[in-house]
Amino acid sequence: MGIHGLSKVIGDNAAGAIREDDIKNYFGRKVAIDASMSIYQFMIAVRQQDGQLLQNENGETTSHLMGMFYRTLRMVDNGIKPVYVFDGKPPTLKSGELAKRTARRKEATAKQEEAEEIGDTEAIDKFNRRTVKVTREHNDECKKLLKLMGIPYIDAPCEAEAQCAALAKAGLVYAAGSEDMDTLTFGSPILLRHLTFSEAKKMPISEIHLGKAMEGLGFTRDQFIDLCILLGCDYCDSIKNIGPTRAVALIKEHKNIETILKNIDAKRYPIPEDWPYKDARELFLNPEVLDPSTVEIKWEAPNVEGLVDFLVRDKGFNEERVRKGCERLEKQLKTATQGRLDGFFKVLPGAGAAGKKRAGEDASSGKDKKAKAGAKAGSGRGRPRK
Repeated sequence: MGIHGLSKVIGDNAAGAIREDDIKNYFGRKVAIDASMSIYQFMIAVRQQDGQLLQNENGETTSHLMGMFYRTLRMVDNGIKPVYVFDGKPPTLKSGELAKRTARRKEATAKQEEAEEIGDTEAIDKFNRRTVKVTREHNDECKKLLKLMGIPYIDAPCEAEAQCAALAKAGLVYAAGSEDMDTLTFGSPILLRHLTFSEAKKMPISEIHLGKAMEGLGFTRDQFIDLCILLGCDYCDSIKNIGPTRAVALIKEHKNIETILKNIDAKRYPIPEDWPYKDARELFLNPEVLDPSTVEIKWEAPNVEGLVDFLVRDKGFNEERVRKGCERLEKQLKTATQGRLDGFFKVLPGAGAAGKKRAGEDASSGKDKKAKAGAKAGSGRGRPRK
């Protein structure tokens, strides 16, 4: 679910924090991608013409593998170096949200059956998509696929969004890629939305900067987290009748939830019983994640024959397309090891006026030095790429 209405709140109060860009402009960037969210998208979007999930001749679902294989190829084709992060055990606070999702799937299943009885194909398709659930088997198959492709993945101890944010904060990747806005609440400096399906949906990638968002709102990190809790998150219910505009105004006036609770009209804004907002705040501030310094992220050459065995012989994919995909993968992973030009020209802290002048001169002559900078990147010297 993420954070209700957060993207609109940022757009309304800190428009400079959001920019739209084309995938090709992320050449050379490393991105931590919320794998579980991506797989869920694939299960909904990658379907047959009749709306049913893709299956092989044995009746095994392959939508998740089709989406993971070709969308990953598309990212690599554009010079992006993805690292996927899978969910671990959900936090106890999320049990209520998970129960709601289970209830919604059960309701959708019942409505789908009703639609099938009367032959309403449009309703069947709509409710069928609402019954989607990503299983452990789906995750395991995608991990196997990624390993064969030579694409790194990480098993997070808890929430994937939190682990993606930790990798981005540590500078191991340029950004976190997810549709869940709570990736920002967990502290990712940059969030990329629509990264894994922007082409299919014909939309640009949305790049959101946390620092600019907080600056535009005039909020500290703690106040931003409290705003997200008021807007509605996965870990506790929101306060009834407090919408996005009111939530922003309350934080601006009272600075934190504790002071808000002392001053609002509890009859007009009934507070949920046993409201665990402090626990939610702590989860956002100190989530359970792997220490980024202990995480090894390494891209490797694809196991071509292993991919053919798995995708073609086991899952019924077209062999020619798989082999062509492997050729693209081998070629582009080598190309993406060349550095981004903007990574070689920056002002070091404390450089002073002379340093700034030199940086400007270097940047202005960057085009003429492109070949030289590329050779420098290939030799392993210069500023490492994110």
